[in-house]
Amino acid sequence: MTAGTALLLGLALGFSLTVPPGPMNALIAHRSVGSRRAGMVTGLGAMTSDAILGSAVYSLQAVVDLHAIVRGIYVLGAGVMAFLGVRLLRAPPPMTTSDPEGTTYLQALAVGLSNPFQILWWLTAGVAFAYLGGAVLLGGLFGAIAVWIVVFPAAVHAGTRRSPRVQTGVRWVSAAIVLGFAVYFAVLAL
Repeated sequence: MTAGTALLLGLALGFSLTVPPGPMNALIAHRSVGSRRAGMVTGLGAMTSDAILGSAVYSLQAVVDLHAIVRGIYVLGAGVMAFLGVRLLRAPPPMTTSDPEGTTYLQALAVGLSNPFQILWWLTAGVAFAYLGGAVLLGGLFGAIAVWIVVFPAAVHAGTRRSPRVQTGVRWVSAAIVLGFAVYFAVLAL
């Protein structure tokens, strides 16, 4: 595989991981309502979780049967998503940047590390393609994630600044997505 092909494949994989609606994008959208920067910090927490998961899966795959723990991953993910969804419903919309950035970052990191889809993505596509394209592919993958965590919060923040109704809608839709994934992960665990 040429370096150019590996880079393009890495970009495509990065966007395949970040763009689909899911718990992390719901959290990024929720945080972006109050502040573009808070949305970006949330995205940085997600990106850090991808780096940790990618490193762990790549390192442990030869030693541990990671597929044997998939049910536990779903149970953990369901619990974290249920907690986060209820918290999003109960919290007022983030109209300001009053949340400490460290808390925002750590919350996104925890969601990313317990998100079964992220974990399973790294167990499958992430590891497989890391072998094929190596560092260039992974550079493209994380380049795509970096673009997404800047562009997505900026777009959400710009789109919600003008209307409290849109802000409330983002909060409710974000909570519904996260709670929906909690139920889905619980069903998959059974």
